[in-house]
Amino acid sequence: MLDAMAATWDTLARYRLIEILALWEGRVVASQIGEAFGIGRQQAQKVLRRYRERIPGNLAYDESRKGFLPTERFVPSFTQGRVEEYLHLLGTHQQLASPFTGLGLGAANTEALPMPSRVVSPQVVRQVVKASREGQRLEVTYASFTSPTGEDRIIVPHTLVFAAGRWHVRAFCEKHRDYRDFVLSRFRSVPEPCGDMLGDHGLAKDEDWHTRVEVRLIPDRRLPSRERALIAADYGMDEGELTLSCRGPLVLYALRELGMNPHHVETEPRAQQVEIANAQALTPWIHWS
Repeated sequence: MLDAMAATWDTLARYRLIEILALWEGRVVASQIGEAFGIGRQQAQKVLRRYRERIPGNLAYDESRKGFLPTERFVPSFTQGRVEEYLHLLGTHQQLASPFTGLGLGAANTEALPMPSRVVSPQVVRQVVKASREGQRLEVTYASFTSPTGEDRIIVPHTLVFAAGRWHVRAFCEKHRDYRDFVLSRFRSVPEPCGDMLGDHGLAKDEDWHTRVEVRLIPDRRLPSRERALIAADYGMDEGELTLSCRGPLVLYALRELGMNPHHVETEPRAQQVEIANAQALTPWIHWS
């Protein structure tokens, strides 16, 4: 990746957006740059031209698609080429990155624990995004614990989700006739479009997805009162309770993010620290063991 300080912050952010859109959506146009940064079309076109001059060979104009496409020689120069960059962009909408990203801050007394990320193919993401936007069905080969080598499925995707350290796509599965989560790193080939959805199986009909669920957390009641107060302060609880609101299908993921296993109670309360106060209300979303 090129030295971030070789470009001004605003230019760096624009170049990053160009690379992210080109790599993960397969196309970038001047209007996207203009809308993202509040600049005119001519200025946005100038940004694209300067990027191509600085990194020749990465983008090529495609007349049929009226935009710039990544070439076979495309190599990210201002980004890391990781799917997290694109999906973070989708989540933030209004900003590409923190305005301090270009500073290269790395004080000697700070440390971040590196975590492994699941490998996700740009080609897979491009097809999933396209199908989600256009209401298309996708033929996929999907690997799971029941089919480790992969099984052919037809899905209708509608939303990308980051949960429990993995990127998923929420989609209607024609085999099971319901909505399910599919881990992007488990697609064993590039999905192939297979026509428009049969019936109404898009986002609007995913009732579980539109159901908001409250998860009430309290300090583990096995702890002494002083330790419960400490945990309550750690989590910013109000009167000893913290209420999280999330979509129904994401309840289990939310608990995993908190380091909680709903199917196992730690024998040592200090290891568990918090517990679910409304476990029975979560029964539709968690199969208690």
